[in-house]
Amino acid sequence: MIPIAGSAYTYTYATMGELIAWIIGWDLILEYAGSNMTVSVGFAAHVVDLLDWFGLHPAATWISPAYLPEGLQDLAGNWLYQPGWHFGFNIPAFLVVLILTVILVRGIRESASTNNMMVGIKLIAILIFVSAAISFIHPNNWHPFMPNGMSGVLTGGSIIFFTYIGFDSVSTAAEECRNPQRDLPIGIIATLVVCTVLYVAVAVCLTGLVPWKSMVGDAAPVVNALKKLSILPGGHSLHWIRLVVLFGAIMGMLSSLLVYQLGQSRVWFSMSRDGLLPKVFSNVHPIFRTPAFSTWVAGFVVAIPSGLFDIGTLADLSNIGTLFAFVLVSIGVIVLRYREPERHRGFRVPFGPVIPGLSVVFCFLLMAGLPIITWFRFLIWLVIGLFIYFLYSRHRSEFAKPH
Repeated sequence: MIPIAGSAYTYTYATMGELIAWIIGWDLILEYAGSNMTVSVGFAAHVVDLLDWFGLHPAATWISPAYLPEGLQDLAGNWLYQPGWHFGFNIPAFLVVLILTVILVRGIRESASTNNMMVGIKLIAILIFVSAAISFIHPNNWHPFMPNGMSGVLTGGSIIFFTYIGFDSVSTAAEECRNPQRDLPIGIIATLVVCTVLYVAVAVCLTGLVPWKSMVGDAAPVVNALKKLSILPGGHSLHWIRLVVLFGAIMGMLSSLLVYQLGQSRVWFSMSRDGLLPKVFSNVHPIFRTPAFSTWVAGFVVAIPSGLFDIGTLADLSNIGTLFAFVLVSIGVIVLRYREPERHRGFRVPFGPVIPGLSVVFCFLLMAGLPIITWFRFLIWLVIGLFIYFLYSRHRSEFAKPH
């Protein structure tokens, strides 16, 4: 129906006009950036843990973000850094983003076989962890089962929503399906079910292995839990399980970083092509034929905060950005259903406006579970975006140009 491959930005531009498209494009920049900042911090934590597995221990100053709202403790519970700001910079998180940026500037295509291999590695690592962890679970760690009540469940759901980013991208391939009306729901729902089962299995095992409070603010909770247990009597086998999980996690996060860093630069590129951002963002490298400037800007926008902030702060920003994007897309489905009901669709959402209406309600419900400081940061981001739109973008966009 909208054959241009890509994102919610293109979809919203076609359904609700330029202003809403600008808002969602600006929001997608936050979503992709926040997502990759979060993943890069997690990647860095796993790289540090891999070095630890081999007996290498870099100075905490250069592997810890400058802002730690929960502080930082060693395995014995001793404070390395008190909560708040300190002198430090997460160099592994910073470097991995810049290295991938160089790769993207030079040009790379992810083949289906490579992607399948990455997925296979991640699934094997998860299944090995679950199988090994079952024997070390302490049921007492599950009592009380909901220590923070239903409000804690809502907040937890809002936070882990980050892990579901990416399922919406399946819908952009509707044109390639033989029978979109049948294949698309099966593809999305099946992957949702499989991944949810795996997420629950990992969460059950992890919270059974160690007390949940010991994982607060931890960017690599699974491998750190395995590390704690591997030094206890009878836990030596977990030493090798930890290595397998580390390898699977690092491969998975590299793949995610590459895909979403590519996606973020394409949002900058698309908005620039439509006149909403300066034309320099849609300039193509004369040799590599990639949007080099927007890729470099996206790289530094992600890399610098990745070195400064903790994983929790970054995940919250990514979550609220993603949920808000889903709200606008769901509203767009309703608008287009009433505005152009007879238009051909590769896939038609069943039950009219009911499904997208419920999507809006549940997205706002999850957003309500996020910390108030995240809402303030998000609103500030939107205000900055609206200032740019009204002072620059609306006067230089495709709609503003005389035809």
